[in-house]
Amino acid sequence: MAGAGATKTPTATKSSSTKRNNHKPPPQQPPQTPSTRRQNLLQLVAIAASATAAAHSFLTTHDLTLHPTQTLTLESNISSVSLSISNLLSLIHHPIAFAIPRPPPPPPCWFHRLLSSNTDTDQLFIDSFRMSKQSFSYQLALLSPSLSSLPVPPNYAVAATLFRLAHGATFNAVARRFGIDSPTACRVFYVVCKAIVDNLGHLFELRSDLNRIVLGFGWISLPNCCGVLGIDTFAVEGNLFGENGSVLVQALVDSEGRFLDVSAGWPSTMKPELVLRQSELFSAVEESRELLNGPCYELSDGSSIPQYVLGESCFPLLSWLITPFRKSDTDDDMEDDGFDDGCLNLSSLKQAFNSVHSRGMELVDTAFGRLRGRWRILSKEWKEESIESFPYVVVTCCLLHNFLIKSNEEFPDEDSDYIRNHDLSDYEGEGDETGETIRSAIAADLSRWEDC
Repeated sequence: MAGAGATKTPTATKSSSTKRNNHKPPPQQPPQTPSTRRQNLLQLVAIAASATAAAHSFLTTHDLTLHPTQTLTLESNISSVSLSISNLLSLIHHPIAFAIPRPPPPPPCWFHRLLSSNTDTDQLFIDSFRMSKQSFSYQLALLSPSLSSLPVPPNYAVAATLFRLAHGATFNAVARRFGIDSPTACRVFYVVCKAIVDNLGHLFELRSDLNRIVLGFGWISLPNCCGVLGIDTFAVEGNLFGENGSVLVQALVDSEGRFLDVSAGWPSTMKPELVLRQSELFSAVEESRELLNGPCYELSDGSSIPQYVLGESCFPLLSWLITPFRKSDTDDDMEDDGFDDGCLNLSSLKQAFNSVHSRGMELVDTAFGRLRGRWRILSKEWKEESIESFPYVVVTCCLLHNFLIKSNEEFPDEDSDYIRNHDLSDYEGEGDETGETIRSAIAADLSRWEDC
């Protein structure tokens, strides 16, 4: 038995050795030469170039069915990849005439095909220009007499401008869609913006339709109110206004979200108080007395309330600009104004007013949100070199915003995700005595109605 066991040992050892030999590492690939690596790289570039050409072909074939945002994104990606391929070929010293599959020739201009399409393009028209064909036609009739100097038809000029405003598209992207060159697209844009400001300026209705404005605020318990004043910030590239600098836009809004007055282009280094005092609105109220000089409103207790506007806490309390009660305001302030009738809780007075004031300020949030949602050019960082044109573009967008409200156009869904910057510091100076009296009277009246 011992001998039998001894005869099996070599067999087992051989089997184990054979098993180990079956797990030899794979043979190493011979090192690539520079020439081989270059050839492999060129093959990868050829594949990328072919895919880019296919993407371009898909874009030109389906640009009347894709959403404009999709086409702009695809265009940008194709352009970036093409530039990267060219740069890569230049780095490896390969001639740019490298055999890349060329994209098909571009079809006739996109806008021409959109107008002549036999398919239903109504939704694409709205997505592209942020308004229906009916509103576009009406606006075109208003603007056309001011566009005779342009080298393109008025409908092309207005559509190109609206497309850039709606999507923040570059002049190159606009030019490709409307069959013009980039310098012409630039000229068209600013001429049409000027025409909008000149022909639609009456849609800032603070002077022309004040009765409607006052009536609208009456529905939210703000008697004789003529608007809500707030500030929004818009990003700027570079360090023109310091690190994370921006541009301020002061706007007066009515109860329907229309813009009544706009003062744009102020650097974020300025305090809101200074922006206010240098605005035309301030001048028209304080100096020329053109605005807010209408009849007073009599409250239930006999108090007389002149015309006024609500303002954010970053503004000073004035006789015509009513800001909310600050946390530092004490009940003694209210008592000094003579509105403690023995049955009203003073803290509830302030709370009642601030609650209504907050609802009023939400109108500014909504207006700016809808403005940015419809005109995406305002959501992009503004370039330093064109900062002088920013106020003009903002006013243009605000007038178009009012025009579309008047035309009963629906707002895009994108406006719902916008949150306005509320980080502006509260005004720390003393409030105007007349303004304090008016605010206290409104607060007391609001509290009485709540108790009822």
